[in-house]
Amino acid sequence: MAGKTLDSYKIESTGIVFNIDIIEDPREFVNQYHLGAFAISSTTKIILDKIREEFIVSVEVGGMADIDVEKLGNISETIRKGFERTVGGILHKYFPNVDKKTFDTLLNYLIQQNIGFGDLEPMLKDAQLEEIVINSADEPVWVYHRKHGWLRTNVRIPRESKIRHYSTVIGREVGKDITLLKPLMDAHLRSGDRVNATLQPISTKGNTITIRKFREKPWTVVDFLNANTMSIEIAAWLWLAIEHELSVLVTGGTGSGKTSVLNVLMTYFPPNQRIISIEDTREVVLPDFMHWVPMETRLANPEGKGEVSMLDLVVNSLRMRPDRIVVGEIRRKQEALVLFEAMQTGHSVYATLHANDAPETISRLTHEPIDVPKAVLNTLGLILVQYRNRRTGLRRTLQLAEMTQEGDARVIYQYESQKDNWKKVAEPKELYRRLQLFAGLSQAQVIKNLTEKIDVLKRMQKLENPDIHTLGYIFAKYYTTKDFKPADLPKLAAEARR
Repeated sequence: MAGKTLDSYKIESTGIVFNIDIIEDPREFVNQYHLGAFAISSTTKIILDKIREEFIVSVEVGGMADIDVEKLGNISETIRKGFERTVGGILHKYFPNVDKKTFDTLLNYLIQQNIGFGDLEPMLKDAQLEEIVINSADEPVWVYHRKHGWLRTNVRIPRESKIRHYSTVIGREVGKDITLLKPLMDAHLRSGDRVNATLQPISTKGNTITIRKFREKPWTVVDFLNANTMSIEIAAWLWLAIEHELSVLVTGGTGSGKTSVLNVLMTYFPPNQRIISIEDTREVVLPDFMHWVPMETRLANPEGKGEVSMLDLVVNSLRMRPDRIVVGEIRRKQEALVLFEAMQTGHSVYATLHANDAPETISRLTHEPIDVPKAVLNTLGLILVQYRNRRTGLRRTLQLAEMTQEGDARVIYQYESQKDNWKKVAEPKELYRRLQLFAGLSQAQVIKNLTEKIDVLKRMQKLENPDIHTLGYIFAKYYTTKDFKPADLPKLAAEARR
């Protein structure tokens, strides 16, 4: 490999360890993500190829000659087990004296390369990757790395038919189709990773697949604080607002972390309330003990029947006695109107919207295609704006704004990029008014409550790698324990892990 190694680490996929190297090549404008080849000799590789050929012959002899091996991929567990059984028998013939660990490794490699996603599978296991992108069979796979940004890989998909095959397999797993008549598909893998696929000639260079990887360990407020994504004062205000059932809208550009923030906010919910979440593709995760009903939209079938839209689910959720309604993204007028009506009738609503700052959020809400009356916007409590610096890859909270009675956004905290911190630019008048009206809290009591919450959040930061379930347990104890003591957090964290 030519060039300078910027980073190196290992990942494991189906029992096989792969080396990952990030290479800076002075001859290239973009750094390279190098997936180390599975460490087998050239002789073993020839034998494994022969085993694959022998498997194909055995399929043909069995009266299945018309089946393309590519079409076998991931159809069902039955086919997978059949492949394991048949190929395992052939593998034993060629490697009769191999130990079990080596045998399992070779079998897993054959499964990965022949009925899995090939060299994409190890990348799917790389927690450092946010996106995996196939643009066509004519160019390498691209990835977006959490630390290094966009990278060109040393992996190629050899044929357009293989890319289409992967798309078909992914869609079939979740009951979705991608065809020449329906060449666009949004789906997800069983792991939760979001997938978008397109077919030629809609994507003119070739068939494409874009995989947005689902974070195995969901983001927590502690992660945000430790990464300086959000200030502790903003985190405390959000906690106080959500505790007292104020609705929050999370906005920002593509890839700014809106859904991650929404997931973090949901851990602030009290444990004795019913939560309904509505998404196109399920991404949010709550602590195990929460009273939570996740719902997901469904596209129409090829005959145009069976669609379940976001609006259908939003309307239906109001009949499910929800205390909190969480919506993946507001896109259309009817969805927005129903949600604002829900706020006006006493429900707490949490949703995301594409907008780059607080004023633009108001503009997007009050103009086409959403176009809700400005008079209803004062039912919102807070707008939280997320920002992503595309040059550095850093994600930050850009603004925290309260809604005025006139339906305007008053920014309270503003991010200062040169200092990488937040400045309080206004006193939250409307928040104080609402907390006085609905919770009976004076301004002094609000400030005292915020101070207590900041103390709890600081102590959470000292816990050893707390996950969403551990923090959810602590928040639940905070709401349900009369003599809650912040000093007890280590003990509560230990209880949560039992």
